[in-house]
Amino acid sequence: MSENHGITPLIHQTWKNKDVPHKWRDWSKSWRRHHPDWEYRLWTDADNRAFLEEHYAWFLPVYDGYLEPIKRADAIRYFLLDHFGGLYVDMDFECLRPMTELFAGKELVLGLEPETHTKLPVSRRSGMRRIVCNAFMASRPGHPFWSHVHRQLVGAHTRPGPLDATGPFFLTRAVDSAPEGCSPAVLAADTLYPKLSPAAAELFGPREVDRDRAHAVHHWSGSWNREGSGATGTSTGRKVGFWTSQDLQPCAHGTVDLDAQRRRWAAGSPAPTVSCLMVTKATKDRLPLARRAIRCFLAQTYTRAELVVVDDGADGALKDHVRALADERIRLHRLPPEGRTLGELRNIAVDLAGGSYVCQWDDDDLYDPERIEVQLAAVLALGATACFLARERLWWPARRSLAISGVRVWEGSMLCAKDALPRYPEQRRGEDSPVAEAVVRGGRTVSLDAPELYTYVFHGANTFDEPHFTSLFDAATRLWPAGGGYADQVHAMAARLPLDPADLPEAEDTPQDTSQDTADNTADNTAEATAQEPADNTADTSARVPQARRPAPVDVRADAAAHPPLLVLTPVKDAVAFLPRYLDNLRALDYPREALSLGLLEGDSRDGTWQALQDALPALEADFRRVTLVRRHFGLRLTGPRWAPDVQRQRRSALAMARNHLLSCALADERWVLWLDVDVTDCPADLVQRLLGARQEIVAAHCVTEPGGPSFDLNTFVLHPDADTLDWDPWLRDGILQPPTGFGRSYLDELRGQERVRVDGVGGTALLIHADLHRDGLVFPTVPYRRLIETEGLALLAQDMGVECWALPGVEVVHPAIGVVAR
Repeated sequence: MSENHGITPLIHQTWKNKDVPHKWRDWSKSWRRHHPDWEYRLWTDADNRAFLEEHYAWFLPVYDGYLEPIKRADAIRYFLLDHFGGLYVDMDFECLRPMTELFAGKELVLGLEPETHTKLPVSRRSGMRRIVCNAFMASRPGHPFWSHVHRQLVGAHTRPGPLDATGPFFLTRAVDSAPEGCSPAVLAADTLYPKLSPAAAELFGPREVDRDRAHAVHHWSGSWNREGSGATGTSTGRKVGFWTSQDLQPCAHGTVDLDAQRRRWAAGSPAPTVSCLMVTKATKDRLPLARRAIRCFLAQTYTRAELVVVDDGADGALKDHVRALADERIRLHRLPPEGRTLGELRNIAVDLAGGSYVCQWDDDDLYDPERIEVQLAAVLALGATACFLARERLWWPARRSLAISGVRVWEGSMLCAKDALPRYPEQRRGEDSPVAEAVVRGGRTVSLDAPELYTYVFHGANTFDEPHFTSLFDAATRLWPAGGGYADQVHAMAARLPLDPADLPEAEDTPQDTSQDTADNTADNTAEATAQEPADNTADTSARVPQARRPAPVDVRADAAAHPPLLVLTPVKDAVAFLPRYLDNLRALDYPREALSLGLLEGDSRDGTWQALQDALPALEADFRRVTLVRRHFGLRLTGPRWAPDVQRQRRSALAMARNHLLSCALADERWVLWLDVDVTDCPADLVQRLLGARQEIVAAHCVTEPGGPSFDLNTFVLHPDADTLDWDPWLRDGILQPPTGFGRSYLDELRGQERVRVDGVGGTALLIHADLHRDGLVFPTVPYRRLIETEGLALLAQDMGVECWALPGVEVVHPAIGVVAR
């Protein structure tokens, strides 16, 4: 490949065939007009695939697997620029002046979208602080950034939407994670992207384009523009059932047309500010709930809103979170923890509200992105003072139960004109009931039957206790219990709400039966009760969130029942003393031998380990489904203890290479890989089933020095909430972090009592990984990856591929703390 250090004078554009739509031809010609000496190439779909087949055939399985054409159109440009260099521009890009001076002295040039685009709901849901667009990219051939992008493509290829899988959000993350020395020059938006996308212009108003300052203009008119530009994804043609009352007397009923109100807003009808009022005591335990409620606010499709947060918690963790968001629409008011009642705190929030309407926004519930828009549209269209939901969705994650409530005035769902809101009584709970009653008695109110807009969550620390929530389930008009369609409903919720991955169940095998009357479907139903289809006004279950990053979702419970093929992999060195116990433990596993394969790699041993393995091979081949025995030396010779800081990079790099080589040699058709260290002395017979039962793609067992004792494998850890504020640099040695025990990290022996925990690092002592992750590029980094290496580096790489790591503190394997040979 060429080592030219300048941007190649070559313009690339792509279209599905040679027949470019007329509306884009003038813009396409503008590039050739301003660059008459540059070569121009139009790449068709057929050209693109032929190019990949010739030069990047390894990527074809991913490329051909993309379901949406836009993903292929996105991906190909990263390979064309790597191979040829030059300038790639979308068809709807207009050139205003030559790029020669702009490119002078640069090897890689990208551009930022307008900052306003980061405020779109889809951008907020993805946490985008800036957006590097892929509609204009210029590069020299062979720039190392593209190799990094290619690796990231593999990791992201099953993300559900083009933005995150191949498009601007993907490219932004690739830029942010680029290795040192290969970062691009990123131009300001007014140079290349001075024009707002239609979605942004609709929500925030158009802005003038300074064509004298810009070098080019992206017109955002591509066939995938609504998604690619960060459109809000709001529903269309939506009509919601309602009834109104005036001073408790029924008035009218029917449906409110949300699109009609949107048209009125677009035509200049006033769009008042709505103040969402959130009272919280953001202690360490409650902070995740408050942050989740804030994410719901940031995802709202109605953007003329503010979130007023009143926090009387003892620490400032929420303050730090709000400051990091840097969103002027979120206003936090901190109060000393003086035991104020909930009613007092709500009145303080009302006094701080700047909007003409207020909306209750409890810190522990979930809100659909259209909640504010739908309720405000109903108020304005029907001339009402306030809007309540007639029914809400009820969710009890611990019991795996979901329901649609009975009909009543749900106080927490209130959106009300501020000047019509009475003061809250100074009560510690139930303070919103008399306020809601007064609002209903004193004005025109509308009740909407749209339960999907508000999800009332019982998490065990609610203001009201378990009997109260049980009574709500008893009065439910619809119920999805565990085993009765619950999983499908929760996954439908996750399509619109920021659920924790731990709350997402695997798909259930119980067939659904829609024949029963909803009146019979109360909380008395058992787990075996059949589920019913949702009402027309509930969440659309056709919108599924992928349960895994591969095209075919993984039902781990079904795997455990069917005993999928599993491969145990173990690198060994100087392991003669450990092999008998290791093999005894393998044979003691109560997993079917016909589903269990074994792979071992020996290297750099000086005690006869290779010969011992060869001697054991015939018996192993008789006992297990398949056995792979590999030998490869890595030249590792340690003169001191293996835990000494000055040998960690050398030791763990060699171990990572050994793991990767063993994986490449031994993995065949297995569904799962269990990494198991040879010097583990004891492990439970049902280890495999218990790891599979965690229903996660990466899960580690708890490696201890003795049963119930302290953790041995400290590579499995959870970062402290304040870890990002700590100074880690003093603990950076040889390019990898080696902090003292407990610095910014918690280990599994501190987390006993929890069934499973999400972790930030994993050890390889007993580590289960879905084999498709390895096939898709998840390896053990042999050099520092974001300052970590080997298994810890694998955990970071998995996170960057969109996969979380988990651990089971109660599933113990024993690794004695003494008498261990160096690996």
